[in-house]
Amino acid sequence: MNVHLTPELEQLVQEKVQTGRYNSASEVVREALRLMEQKDQLRALQLQCLRSRIDKGLAQAGQVEGVDGDTFMEGLIDDLDRKPEKRNAR
Repeated sequence: MNVHLTPELEQLVQEKVQTGRYNSASEVVREALRLMEQKDQLRALQLQCLRSRIDKGLAQAGQVEGVDGDTFMEGLIDDLDRKPEKRNAR
């Protein structure tokens, strides 16, 4: 497989190799792809969590007095903002 990079990306790859952390451009690209996959998986989990909370909220809406939409969204956003801090603290 051949991959064509912009001059800027090619320079970035070469800089990563020159640091000594990577032995080749292929290692840099593999690491970048692994990170992209992790990011995609994290995003999928976040969406799954959001859908679950929405479903739960909709189910509860008919059973009890509802919560103000703005308050709910602020809490949801706060929860999502705190999650990366928890991951980084580990």
